[in-house]
Amino acid sequence: MALTDESRPTDVALLTDLYELTMAQGLWESGKVDEEDCFTAFYRDHPFGSAYAVMCGTSDLPDLVENLRFTDEDIAYLGSLEAPAGGALFKPGFLDYLRDFRMHVDIDAVPEGELVFPREPMVRVCGPALECQMLETALLNTVGFQTLVATKTARVVQAAKGRPVAEFGLRRAQGPDGGMAVARASYVAGCSSTSNVLAGRKYGIPVFGTHAHSWVMSFDSELEAFRAFARTSPNNCTLLIDTYDVREGVENAITVAHEMEERGERLAAIRIDSGDLAKLSTYVRGRFDEEGLPYVKISVSNDLDEYTIQSLLDQGAPIDSFGVGTKLATCYDQPALGGVYKLAARRDPGDEGWTPVVKLSEQPYKRTIPGVQQVRRYMDESGSPVCDLIYDEAFMEGEGEARGTTLVAVNDAALVTSVAGMPYRELLAPVVRGGSAVAPREPIADARARCAAALDGLDEEYKRFLYPQSYIVGMESGLARVRDELVRERMEQAGSAMPWKAPKTRR
Repeated sequence: MALTDESRPTDVALLTDLYELTMAQGLWESGKVDEEDCFTAFYRDHPFGSAYAVMCGTSDLPDLVENLRFTDEDIAYLGSLEAPAGGALFKPGFLDYLRDFRMHVDIDAVPEGELVFPREPMVRVCGPALECQMLETALLNTVGFQTLVATKTARVVQAAKGRPVAEFGLRRAQGPDGGMAVARASYVAGCSSTSNVLAGRKYGIPVFGTHAHSWVMSFDSELEAFRAFARTSPNNCTLLIDTYDVREGVENAITVAHEMEERGERLAAIRIDSGDLAKLSTYVRGRFDEEGLPYVKISVSNDLDEYTIQSLLDQGAPIDSFGVGTKLATCYDQPALGGVYKLAARRDPGDEGWTPVVKLSEQPYKRTIPGVQQVRRYMDESGSPVCDLIYDEAFMEGEGEARGTTLVAVNDAALVTSVAGMPYRELLAPVVRGGSAVAPREPIADARARCAAALDGLDEEYKRFLYPQSYIVGMESGLARVRDELVRERMEQAGSAMPWKAPKTRR
């Protein structure tokens, strides 16, 4: 997705899978333009083995909606596409309809930085069926990747135990757009800075950088290179000391540090980018301390992730900050969130009430949750979240306080619990109404603060890297009954209430 100077996406209309447009044409030709749908976006499985994910990308949703316009060039391109069996893929009448196309949907979403859990709606889109369908690909692309990056970052930052983590992943990210999304999402989730200068300008993220090995190799000696860098960047002097040998490098850094002191300056830090980081950082710390330079910080990089950082600190490595690149920017151990966007309710023109719908599957865990869904997060006496309840807003209206007090776990119908009297808050908040943003874009600092507070309030049992406790997500008991009834009806309509079996073959 291209970015303009105002950080607004362009080319949104064609940033989609082809089948979104062929379905849109089908809805248009079938007279369903005025039919209304309600879709929810969610994910099914824990990313990185974590018990939670960090919501990110919400702030980009209004731009997707407001910029979804078809230019003359877009229309001409679509008109040039041929169907596999011959002839034009898109009909002239449908292309004329797209010329004046505008979005009118309503979007509610979990605010950025908030924690989300499997199966609960992260985003809810309600409005004309054709418009809801056309948002699917771009919405999942935007929210899914940023949420994945933010979740990975939260784990890395947790492992660093309060030490600054700089995001260094631009050169390894999946293209320019990926690099921008990584910088933004990682800052929301706790990174202290980014190496991405464009992201710094567009999003107001602190930028940070030192020098490369090539700087050292450009001079006749490492000491000469260090002296030159100290002269040119006395207020931003971090020396990379592993171009040749760390032990030699630290001696040269010590020499430069003393020379800087004589000029009234200070060497800020050194960085180690290879080798046994625990052993080398311990040696370097000892040498600086022996030379009366305790203020010089030690930063390390080299394919770090949360497990490596945790191991280094468990070994007592005297590291002050981390630079994390490839394994964060590429979400190395899980490259996709696996987000999905499913129809949950529909209504005909003029109807006031919604009709819940459900998708079946040969895999029961892929069965969807019906209704116009909202999520309540319940807290204990200390304010820590303990469970989330999904309910149908339309179903709950006018039902009184008795409705919504029993939770049935989404993936375990035997797990039923009462939430009566527990404090809660609603998660999905208005983002777009009638196709327009409901408020100015939220400052990134607000999302960052929300993320920090959410993680701080989550019990440690959910934040373990290995085998974390599963967080309970359930349906309101009335919604659970509706879902069960819809499943039975659909299975009966299919001619069997039993799981599908392959037909027997003749011998």
